[in-house]
Amino acid sequence: MLLMASSLLLSGCGAVGLAAGAGAAVGIGAAKEGGLGASVTDESIRLKISDLWFKRDVNMFGKLNLNVNQGRVLVTGVVQKPEDRVEAIRLAWQPSGVKQVINEIRVGKSETFGSYAQDMWISGQLRTRLTFDKNVQSINYSIETVQGTVYLMGVAQSQRELDTVISIARKIKGVKEVVSYTKFAGDPVTSSADATMLTTQPVPNTMQNGAQVPPVQSEPVPLTNDYPQDMQNTQMQSPSSIQSEILPP
Repeated sequence: MLLMASSLLLSGCGAVGLAAGAGAAVGIGAAKEGGLGASVTDESIRLKISDLWFKRDVNMFGKLNLNVNQGRVLVTGVVQKPEDRVEAIRLAWQPSGVKQVINEIRVGKSETFGSYAQDMWISGQLRTRLTFDKNVQSINYSIETVQGTVYLMGVAQSQRELDTVISIARKIKGVKEVVSYTKFAGDPVTSSADATMLTTQPVPNTMQNGAQVPPVQSEPVPLTNDYPQDMQNTQMQSPSSIQSEILPP
Protein backbone atom coordinates (compact mmCIF):
# COMPACT_ATOMS: atom_id res chain seq x y z
CA MET A 1 0.00 0.00 0.00
CA LEU A 2 2.86 2.37 0.81
CA LEU A 3 4.42 1.82 -2.61
CA MET A 4 1.18 2.52 -4.41
CA ALA A 5 0.42 5.57 -2.28
CA SER A 6 3.82 7.10 -2.81
CA SER A 7 3.77 6.59 -6.56
CA LEU A 8 0.36 8.19 -6.83
CA LEU A 9 1.50 11.23 -4.85
CA LEU A 10 4.28 12.12 -7.28
CA SER A 11 3.46 15.33 -9.13
CA GLY A 12 4.34 16.91 -12.47
CA CYS A 13 5.30 15.07 -15.66
CA GLY A 14 6.35 11.95 -13.81
CA ALA A 15 2.99 11.58 -12.11
CA VAL A 16 1.22 10.97 -15.40
CA GLY A 17 3.33 7.92 -16.11
CA LEU A 18 3.57 6.69 -12.52
CA ALA A 19 -0.08 7.01 -11.59
CA ALA A 20 -1.34 4.57 -14.20
CA GLY A 21 -1.55 1.90 -11.50
CA ALA A 22 -0.42 -1.65 -11.21
CA GLY A 23 -3.75 -3.08 -12.30
CA ALA A 24 -3.71 -1.44 -15.72
CA ALA A 25 -0.10 -2.37 -16.36
CA VAL A 26 -0.53 -5.99 -15.39
CA GLY A 27 -3.88 -6.27 -17.15
CA ILE A 28 -2.26 -6.01 -20.57
CA GLY A 29 0.93 -7.76 -19.55
CA ALA A 30 -0.03 -11.15 -20.95
CA ALA A 31 -0.10 -9.70 -24.47
CA LYS A 32 3.47 -8.41 -24.25
CA GLU A 33 6.71 -10.28 -24.84
CA GLY A 34 7.68 -12.02 -21.62
CA GLY A 35 4.06 -12.53 -20.60
CA LEU A 36 2.29 -11.74 -17.36
CA GLY A 37 5.20 -12.76 -15.13
CA ALA A 38 7.57 -10.24 -16.70
CA SER A 39 4.94 -7.51 -16.48
CA VAL A 40 4.38 -8.18 -12.77
CA THR A 41 8.13 -7.97 -12.15
CA ASP A 42 8.43 -4.75 -14.17
CA GLU A 43 5.54 -3.17 -12.29
CA SER A 44 7.12 -4.16 -8.98
CA ILE A 45 10.40 -2.52 -10.04
CA ARG A 46 8.55 0.62 -11.14
CA LEU A 47 6.74 0.93 -7.83
CA LYS A 48 9.89 0.33 -5.78
CA ILE A 49 11.84 2.98 -7.67
CA SER A 50 8.92 5.40 -7.30
CA ASP A 51 8.88 4.73 -3.56
CA LEU A 52 12.64 5.29 -3.27
CA TRP A 53 12.32 8.61 -5.09
CA PHE A 54 9.35 9.61 -2.95
CA LYS A 55 11.21 8.87 0.28
CA ARG A 56 14.36 10.65 -0.89
CA ASP A 57 12.72 13.87 -2.12
CA VAL A 58 9.39 13.95 -3.92
CA ASN A 59 9.99 17.47 -5.23
CA MET A 60 13.43 16.57 -6.59
CA PHE A 61 12.11 13.74 -8.74
CA GLY A 62 8.59 14.99 -9.42
CA LYS A 63 9.48 15.87 -13.02
CA LEU A 64 10.86 12.46 -13.94
CA ASN A 65 9.20 9.74 -16.03
CA LEU A 66 9.81 6.04 -15.50
CA ASN A 67 9.36 3.10 -17.88
CA VAL A 68 10.35 -0.50 -17.19
CA ASN A 69 10.47 -3.28 -19.77
CA GLN A 70 11.89 -6.72 -18.95
CA GLY A 71 14.15 -5.26 -16.28
CA ARG A 72 15.32 -2.39 -18.48
CA VAL A 73 14.59 0.95 -16.78
CA LEU A 74 14.32 4.14 -18.84
CA VAL A 75 14.35 7.41 -16.88
CA THR A 76 13.50 10.66 -18.65
CA GLY A 77 12.63 14.17 -17.53
CA VAL A 78 14.31 17.25 -16.07
CA VAL A 79 16.00 17.94 -12.73
CA GLN A 80 17.46 21.17 -11.42
CA LYS A 81 20.97 20.01 -10.46
CA PRO A 82 23.49 17.46 -11.81
CA GLU A 83 23.70 15.75 -8.42
CA ASP A 84 19.92 15.16 -8.51
CA ARG A 85 20.40 13.39 -11.83
CA VAL A 86 23.07 11.10 -10.40
CA GLU A 87 21.01 10.34 -7.30
CA ALA A 88 17.91 9.46 -9.32
CA ILE A 89 19.86 6.90 -11.34
CA ARG A 90 21.62 5.50 -8.27
CA LEU A 91 18.25 4.84 -6.65
CA ALA A 92 16.87 3.33 -9.86
CA TRP A 93 19.52 0.60 -9.64
CA GLN A 94 18.43 -0.44 -6.14
CA PRO A 95 15.45 -2.80 -6.70
CA SER A 96 16.12 -6.47 -7.35
CA GLY A 97 15.57 -7.44 -11.00
CA VAL A 98 16.93 -4.25 -12.58
CA LYS A 99 19.18 -5.24 -15.49
CA GLN A 100 19.82 -1.87 -17.14
CA VAL A 101 19.18 1.75 -16.25
CA ILE A 102 19.04 4.07 -19.24
CA ASN A 103 19.70 7.64 -18.18
CA GLU A 104 17.99 10.29 -20.33
CA ILE A 105 17.55 12.85 -17.55
CA ARG A 106 18.28 16.44 -18.51
CA VAL A 107 19.60 19.11 -16.18
CA GLY A 108 18.01 22.51 -16.52
CA LYS A 109 14.88 24.52 -15.97
CA SER A 110 11.63 22.65 -15.58
CA GLU A 111 9.19 22.64 -18.46
CA THR A 112 6.56 25.34 -18.61
CA PHE A 113 2.94 24.27 -18.67
CA GLY A 114 2.82 25.04 -22.39
CA SER A 115 5.79 22.82 -23.26
CA TYR A 116 4.51 20.07 -20.96
CA ALA A 117 1.12 20.18 -22.67
CA GLN A 118 2.84 20.04 -26.07
CA ASP A 119 4.84 16.97 -25.00
CA MET A 120 1.70 15.25 -23.75
CA TRP A 121 -0.03 16.04 -27.05
CA ILE A 122 2.86 14.55 -29.02
CA SER A 123 2.82 11.35 -26.95
CA GLY A 124 -0.94 11.06 -27.34
CA GLN A 125 -0.78 11.61 -31.08
CA LEU A 126 1.92 8.97 -31.49
CA ARG A 127 0.07 6.46 -29.31
CA THR A 128 -3.11 6.94 -31.33
CA ARG A 129 -1.37 6.60 -34.69
CA LEU A 130 0.49 3.46 -33.61
CA THR A 131 -2.71 1.91 -32.27
CA PHE A 132 -4.44 2.29 -35.63
CA ASP A 133 -1.47 1.13 -37.72
CA LYS A 134 -2.05 -2.52 -38.62
CA ASN A 135 1.68 -3.04 -39.18
CA VAL A 136 2.61 -2.11 -35.61
CA GLN A 137 1.99 -4.01 -32.38
CA SER A 138 1.55 -0.80 -30.42
CA ILE A 139 1.03 -2.55 -27.07
CA ASN A 140 4.76 -3.37 -27.02
CA TYR A 141 5.87 0.28 -27.04
CA SER A 142 6.19 2.81 -24.24
CA ILE A 143 6.34 6.48 -25.22
CA GLU A 144 7.70 9.50 -23.37
CA THR A 145 8.21 12.99 -24.77
CA VAL A 146 10.48 15.55 -23.10
CA GLN A 147 10.97 18.99 -24.62
CA GLY A 148 10.07 17.69 -28.08
CA THR A 149 12.29 14.59 -27.93
CA VAL A 150 10.36 11.32 -28.23
CA TYR A 151 11.76 8.32 -26.32
CA LEU A 152 10.66 4.84 -27.38
CA MET A 153 10.98 1.80 -25.11
CA GLY A 154 9.77 -1.76 -25.64
CA VAL A 155 9.93 -4.61 -28.14
CA ALA A 156 9.85 -4.42 -31.93
CA GLN A 157 8.85 -7.44 -33.99
CA SER A 158 11.24 -6.49 -36.80
CA GLN A 159 13.44 -3.71 -38.11
CA ARG A 160 10.67 -2.84 -40.54
CA GLU A 161 8.17 -2.33 -37.70
CA LEU A 162 10.64 -0.19 -35.76
CA ASP A 163 11.36 1.91 -38.84
CA THR A 164 7.62 2.42 -39.26
CA VAL A 165 7.23 3.58 -35.64
CA ILE A 166 10.16 6.00 -35.93
CA SER A 167 8.84 7.35 -39.23
CA ILE A 168 5.39 7.97 -37.74
CA ALA A 169 6.92 9.75 -34.74
CA ARG A 170 9.10 12.01 -36.86
CA LYS A 171 6.09 13.27 -38.83
CA ILE A 172 4.24 14.56 -35.77
CA LYS A 173 4.29 18.34 -35.40
CA GLY A 174 6.66 19.53 -32.70
CA VAL A 175 8.90 16.46 -32.64
CA LYS A 176 12.58 17.44 -32.65
CA GLU A 177 14.20 14.04 -32.25
CA VAL A 178 13.27 10.37 -31.83
CA VAL A 179 15.41 8.23 -29.52
CA SER A 180 14.74 4.49 -29.50
CA TYR A 181 15.73 2.05 -26.76
CA THR A 182 13.60 -0.63 -28.38
CA LYS A 183 14.93 -4.18 -28.52
CA PHE A 184 13.89 -6.82 -31.03
CA ALA A 185 11.58 -9.71 -30.15
CA GLY A 186 13.53 -12.74 -28.99
CA ASP A 187 16.73 -10.85 -28.21
CA PRO A 188 17.93 -11.49 -24.65
CA VAL A 189 18.15 -8.69 -22.12
CA THR A 190 21.62 -8.55 -20.61
CA SER A 191 23.00 -6.53 -17.74
CA SER A 192 25.70 -4.98 -19.89
CA ALA A 193 25.49 -1.26 -20.56
CA ASP A 194 26.98 -1.91 -23.99
CA ALA A 195 23.99 -4.07 -24.93
CA THR A 196 21.59 -1.12 -24.86
CA MET A 197 20.22 -0.37 -28.32
CA LEU A 198 20.07 3.24 -29.39
CA THR A 199 18.54 4.70 -32.52
CA THR A 200 18.56 8.47 -32.77
CA GLN A 201 16.58 10.13 -35.54
CA PRO A 202 16.75 13.95 -35.63
CA VAL A 203 13.97 15.57 -37.57
CA PRO A 204 15.37 16.71 -40.96
CA ASN A 205 15.90 20.35 -41.84
CA THR A 206 12.71 22.24 -42.62
CA MET A 207 11.98 25.28 -44.74
CA GLN A 208 10.99 28.60 -43.21
CA ASN A 209 10.61 31.60 -45.49
CA GLY A 210 12.59 29.78 -48.17
CA ALA A 211 15.63 29.17 -45.96
CA GLN A 212 16.93 25.94 -44.49
CA VAL A 213 16.53 25.71 -40.71
CA PRO A 214 18.72 23.13 -38.94
CA PRO A 215 17.09 20.68 -36.53
CA VAL A 216 16.99 21.68 -32.88
CA GLN A 217 19.89 20.17 -30.95
CA SER A 218 19.48 18.60 -27.54
CA GLU A 219 20.86 20.45 -24.54
CA PRO A 220 24.07 19.04 -23.03
CA VAL A 221 23.54 16.84 -19.99
CA PRO A 222 26.40 17.12 -17.46
CA LEU A 223 26.92 14.18 -15.11
CA THR A 224 28.56 16.34 -12.47
CA ASN A 225 29.59 19.95 -12.07
CA ASP A 226 33.18 19.02 -11.21
CA TYR A 227 34.66 19.40 -14.68
CA PRO A 228 37.93 21.32 -15.02
CA GLN A 229 37.43 24.89 -16.14
CA ASP A 230 39.02 24.27 -19.54
CA MET A 231 36.51 21.50 -20.24
CA GLN A 232 33.39 23.44 -19.29
CA ASN A 233 33.48 25.44 -22.53
CA THR A 234 33.66 22.37 -24.76
CA GLN A 235 30.60 20.62 -26.13
CA MET A 236 29.51 17.77 -23.90
CA GLN A 237 27.78 14.55 -24.77
CA SER A 238 24.16 15.05 -25.79
CA PRO A 239 21.47 13.21 -23.79
CA SER A 240 20.60 11.01 -26.74
CA SER A 241 24.10 9.56 -26.77
CA ILE A 242 23.99 8.46 -23.14
CA GLN A 243 23.06 4.81 -22.98
CA SER A 244 23.44 3.31 -19.50
CA GLU A 245 25.21 4.37 -16.37
CA ILE A 246 26.20 1.79 -13.78
CA LEU A 247 26.49 3.45 -10.40
CA PRO A 248 27.33 1.72 -7.13
CA PRO A 249 24.38 0.94 -4.85
